[in-house]
Amino acid sequence: MTFLIIVFVTTLIVTGGTYLVTNRTLDNRDAARVRSRLAGKAVVNDKKVDAQQLFAAEQEAKPIHRWVLEKLNVDQALQTLIEQAGVGWASGQVLLACLGCVLVAFNGWWYFGPPELKRIAFVVAPPAFYLPIAFLKRKRKKRIYAFEAQFPDALQFIARAMRAGHAFSVSLEMLHKEFAQPLSGEFRRAFEEQNLGLPVETALGKLATRMPLLDVRFFVAAVVLQKRTGGNLAEILENLAVIIRERFKLRGQIRTISAQGRMSSLVLTGIPVVVGCMLYFVNRKHMMFFLEDETGNWMAGLAVVFVLAGYLIMQRIVNIEV
Repeated sequence: MTFLIIVFVTTLIVTGGTYLVTNRTLDNRDAARVRSRLAGKAVVNDKKVDAQQLFAAEQEAKPIHRWVLEKLNVDQALQTLIEQAGVGWASGQVLLACLGCVLVAFNGWWYFGPPELKRIAFVVAPPAFYLPIAFLKRKRKKRIYAFEAQFPDALQFIARAMRAGHAFSVSLEMLHKEFAQPLSGEFRRAFEEQNLGLPVETALGKLATRMPLLDVRFFVAAVVLQKRTGGNLAEILENLAVIIRERFKLRGQIRTISAQGRMSSLVLTGIPVVVGCMLYFVNRKHMMFFLEDETGNWMAGLAVVFVLAGYLIMQRIVNIEV
């Protein structure tokens, strides 16, 4: 057993070291390419290439990115999730973190769990693959909620700035200087994109992708429509801010009313788990029937399925969209 632990630790260290060295090498090479582009000397294999060919060459240099993420069609979804969560990760890093969580969960349960429950490691390890993604989704949820709370004040700020005579793009520049994260960072990115030549519609469309809120889509639609047909954009934004603030207030009231239902779903889901753990330590012989006997395995599996189904149904009931 000691030998297996040593082999596991050695493998983990070698894998982590290889990843860090490879990642550092790729970063240095990318920095050198950026410097060469700024100097007007971008070459690949001693040949001058255009931007499209250069980006294609960069993608070919990332085998994990190309053969694992793109072939499974999860690269774009991971990149969108990372941008919405506001973390500086790469999709390849998320994949490696998922695999690392599975490895740690399996070995932790296999070597440190109860000896008679070793085979459950094959059941405990796969769900650990979802832990980094769950972390990103939680970060995204908190970030979007914070953005939504700041958004009505930002719209009123833009409306007042435009009434004072500033252009819409100047209002965006002023916005990211006056507000805190995450709203300031998102609008700063939108301002810099359109300031570097990207159309305003495209820059705001990317903002709506990073912040998948109905209110943001209304804002983008109002700006695009005003640019094409004309109208008083300041008044439209002020009215939209009032509506968003009222919706936000109503959503808070609904969450307060439905808090009892959410708490009930957590309690009813946790009771079987807590009782099962207590019985395992109090009356282990009784609980081993569910782990060693085939009929007991089926009963335990059905119980888990029914508990999860009940939890999802209760969450769906208390999840009221406004």
